[in-house]
Amino acid sequence: MSEAQAQGRGAGGSAKPSKREALIAAAFDLFTKHGFEQTTVDDIVRLAGVGRSSFFRYFPSKEDVVFPDHEGCLAEMTAFLQDGSGEEDPVIRVCDAARLVMRMYSGNPSFAVQRYRLTKSVPGLRHHELSVVWRYERTLADYLRRRFVHRPDGTLRADVIAASLVAAHNNALRAWLRSGGQDDPTAHMDHALRFVLNSWGPEGEARSTDEEDADDVVVLIAKRTAPMWRVVRGIETTLGDP
Repeated sequence: MSEAQAQGRGAGGSAKPSKREALIAAAFDLFTKHGFEQTTVDDIVRLAGVGRSSFFRYFPSKEDVVFPDHEGCLAEMTAFLQDGSGEEDPVIRVCDAARLVMRMYSGNPSFAVQRYRLTKSVPGLRHHELSVVWRYERTLADYLRRRFVHRPDGTLRADVIAASLVAAHNNALRAWLRSGGQDDPTAHMDHALRFVLNSWGPEGEARSTDEEDADDVVVLIAKRTAPMWRVVRGIETTLGDP
């Protein structure tokens, strides 16, 4: 069984792959042997042993067969965010949602690494992947916008946090993929998400508030006999006033 077939089949396996699984397997076999650009949809359906209409029933384009699992993962992420109680911290919630994407990749390391190498070598696939990443980012941002709707900076905060989270996730994902899928994906993800939480989560908010309070306090030591003009000048110098 090829790596692509392993991706398409469930954990328990099956005696015969479905048409969708057969198309994924055939596509990656051909991409590996002949290259993405040189492989046509007709080549894929011929090897898979299915009709051309079957291909387009499952995949709108040849690029989509390279990313067969993202639609399901996006649906799972959307449902996860919608199922929240509304009481949990929103930044923690979106970080947990990002773990679903890493879990999708790490569920089949060999397929994930194979796709990573293929995508790196084909500019058109990189552009297609960016469009997929953008949809994840919008899903996260839409959730955060709803949670921050009562804040004056709610839209800005939601968009910045979503972009930061996607960047952190992708950093962890690429580090794991560069290891050939041999490293612990959870360790990479924990490190990346800790950065996001420290910046935007409850602890980061508390630390930011403490720092703002500290900035409002100025302690100046002066002799009791010092004239008031000197004390005032000392305060101005400390605050950076001319």
